[in-house]
Amino acid sequence: MKIATFNINGIKARINALPAWLDEAKPDVVLMQEIKSVDEAFPTEIFEERGYNVEVHGQKSFNGVGILSKLPLEDVTRGLPGDDSDEQARYIEATVVGESQSVRLCGLYLPNGNPVELAADGTPVEGGKYAYKLAWMDRLRARAQELLAEETPFLMAGDYNIIPQPEDAATPETWRGDALFRPESHAKWRALLNLGLTEAFRARHQGPGHYSFWDYQAGAWNRNLGIRIDHFLLCPYTADRLVDCQIDKDIRGHEKPSDHVPVWVDLAL
Repeated sequence: MKIATFNINGIKARINALPAWLDEAKPDVVLMQEIKSVDEAFPTEIFEERGYNVEVHGQKSFNGVGILSKLPLEDVTRGLPGDDSDEQARYIEATVVGESQSVRLCGLYLPNGNPVELAADGTPVEGGKYAYKLAWMDRLRARAQELLAEETPFLMAGDYNIIPQPEDAATPETWRGDALFRPESHAKWRALLNLGLTEAFRARHQGPGHYSFWDYQAGAWNRNLGIRIDHFLLCPYTADRLVDCQIDKDIRGHEKPSDHVPVWVDLAL
């Protein structure tokens, strides 16, 4: 089963580029981020014509996540547990059934966290964007713990807005102090991994030069000044079925691209 994550940076802007990639790459499932559309305005028919079931959790002009699946989706839920007051559309779950095994799909768009607002003692300012990011990561870890306790096969994939290591940025020195690269963010990332989750791309590829995002500014794409912030985390059961993980880098050079590119896994399911 080929499962991709793709921050499309607006469905209206990617109305031609996304279907073109689907026709070429032929993923079974796509976890989308930043659809930037309310549910009723999402162009479902374009994807249904290609054989995809469509589930979205949208928000006007900002955020928004969704799932495209050629296989039936079961038990779809929207919103990350742990904070009933959180109205941002950043998380969706569904179960997809393969030939021999089902897997719980957790699609996420983790908060960026900038600007980083710190109190005099160095702690994140309560109510600030960085504090929200860190609290969201705590909630994500709690959800992963629940799924592990239930022995539910699952994966968590999407735009994490986390640069895990210096080798995941072309110029790591320029990211010092940024919410994507701060020590507190790295600590929360490691806390997720330490539950026993596997980062799929690094399980298959080592070394620098692998990126999933290039800014639109300053010729970042042409100069290959990228960062790797789109990730798959797999529970042990799902990790045992990992066949491959790749980044579809080339589509960043196509017409009207997103600033992100798809990352995908092949799972023996």
